[in-house]
Amino acid sequence: MSFISLGISESLCTVLEREKITTPYPIQTEVIPAILDNKDILGIAKTGSGKTLSYVLPILMNVQKKKKHWVMKDRHVQVLVVVPTRELAAQVNSVFLKYIHDTSSDIKTLAVFGGASINPQMMAMRNVNILIATPGRLLELVSVNAVHLSAVKIVVLDEADKMLTVGFEKEMDQIFALLPKSRQNLLFSATLNEDIHSLEKVLLHDPVVIKMEEESDPIELIKQSAYFIPEEKKGPLLRYLIKNQDMKQVLVFTSSVTRADRVADKLYKNGIDASSIHSKKSQGARTDLLRAFKQGKLRVLVTTDLLARGIDIEFLPFVINYELPRSPKIFIHRIGRTGRAGSFGEAITLVNPSEETHFHVIEKKMKKRVPRIDADHFDL
Repeated sequence: MSFISLGISESLCTVLEREKITTPYPIQTEVIPAILDNKDILGIAKTGSGKTLSYVLPILMNVQKKKKHWVMKDRHVQVLVVVPTRELAAQVNSVFLKYIHDTSSDIKTLAVFGGASINPQMMAMRNVNILIATPGRLLELVSVNAVHLSAVKIVVLDEADKMLTVGFEKEMDQIFALLPKSRQNLLFSATLNEDIHSLEKVLLHDPVVIKMEEESDPIELIKQSAYFIPEEKKGPLLRYLIKNQDMKQVLVFTSSVTRADRVADKLYKNGIDASSIHSKKSQGARTDLLRAFKQGKLRVLVTTDLLARGIDIEFLPFVINYELPRSPKIFIHRIGRTGRAGSFGEAITLVNPSEETHFHVIEKKMKKRVPRIDADHFDL
């Protein structure tokens, strides 16, 4: 199977080859032809499965082909992609931009999100065809007439399961009310739960349902280990592991913004290049830190569950849980940042005595017992 055989244009295939993408992922072989055929889609697939490219490529083709037949009004976008986080908005936009730029297309795309000044986003809205937005900032822009949704032809909800479970319901209802009834709906989710089922009934018309079954449990690609250790020794153990194993590109998860800052500061003071990233940082700082980390210029990135989902860091070798999350599902999403696209990764969890019972619950949910490592003999 090739991208050409799926209906992707030669110009886009040239860019794919340059990016060393030659064989479509399973979800792409299913989604691309259906979108080109103007079908509604309900796609269930894990992050890292090739989902973003599965809708970016056919959307670009459809917009390029149909744009001349559409009534084009300034500040009336034709494609709306709604995502839950700023980082995912920027990531999706970068994928669109790559293929627009490299094919010399005249399609204009823009990402808008909170945490950044609204004025430059308002000014940049002129003649935008494809808008990638977080719900809150989108509604802000609508309220000041910076963008209108009455001409939208294609709507994408990416990470829909997350948007329906973290308090976006009211904002999403407002957005749906602004959209025209006649449109193509593309709904993507990592899981198929009752919220998605209810949304499917409201949004989708005779959808093509694509559920990608994992060929193997992605957790099996992750080498896990757990260190049971007093809370006061977590910091020294973390520094020991990073230095002793010469770890590069380490993503450390903590339970709060304050703890993330504290852990990153302690690492830095002990000669380990580290920084924290979380919701209290400016969008510019978050973007720069994430870019530096992805490029291997920053050794350790300490975060909250901000980066537990929706961010694709290819070939990330190490994830360390400095503290446990509230739910087993978040734990699985955290460690799922590594062991992606068929690559092996390592996930290390530091467990203090008060967390042991909760860790047992997580193991039961994963249906996997994590090997324990005795840290008593380490020189901390």
